[in-house]
Amino acid sequence: MEPYLLRALAAGIGLAVVSAPLGCFVVWNRMAYFGETVAQASLLGVALGLMLQLDLTVSVLAVALIVAGLLILAGRQTAVPVDSILGLMHFGALAAGVIATALVRGPSVDLMGYLFGDVFAVTGVDLVWVYGGGALALAAMAWLWSSLLRLAVHEELATAEGVDRDRVRIAFTLILALTIAIGMKIVGILLVIAFLIVPSVAARPFSATPERMVVLAALAGIASTLLGLGLSLSTDAPGGPSIVLVMSILAGLSLALGTASRRSR
Repeated sequence: MEPYLLRALAAGIGLAVVSAPLGCFVVWNRMAYFGETVAQASLLGVALGLMLQLDLTVSVLAVALIVAGLLILAGRQTAVPVDSILGLMHFGALAAGVIATALVRGPSVDLMGYLFGDVFAVTGVDLVWVYGGGALALAAMAWLWSSLLRLAVHEELATAEGVDRDRVRIAFTLILALTIAIGMKIVGILLVIAFLIVPSVAARPFSATPERMVVLAALAGIASTLLGLGLSLSTDAPGGPSIVLVMSILAGLSLALGTASRRSR
């Protein structure tokens, strides 16, 4: 097997495993729009990295953390609904990122590559980010698991029992930003949030416990990576979008089977 294909497989599988527990909490807490806003704002990080000649993963992570912090602060105000603030920053950040990358001096910027990724261009350094950053993210999720689960089940009760809601949310947001930064190279800024949401949606109809949903989400992500890369190689389609397309098909089949199973009872 070609080295570039092995790196693509390793990167996709690593991202699928890291994204599984995060994605479940994104789905449970209805944070999909939040995650997408942070992801699209990461394009500003790409422009910043290109202008200052920084490692793009570092610059994307820095911008993602700043935007996530701003969203947390914005969520505390009561003048405007939170979803309206998310909409404002969602489109504003994407537009600013596109303009910023267009203004970067030097060689022309492959905007499509950053937006949709190139899994076959993953390097050894990228794999270090995926597995090193992924190990850190999984360790933090294991540490926060009980508190996050209690908040997802009943926020007011969990707070009354001593769970520091703000601290847990900030920590979770930091982990989310890290995952978006390391996933950008694989599937791109516009599709990275799909790795978090779609496998979790596919797993939900067949999950009796939170832990089972995480395991099934990881398996769905891994299977989508294998099938998506196979589809890409056989049709010459882009790798990242092929993976996400397979994920979406699996999620659709899962929801259909889950609905049929419930009706037959």
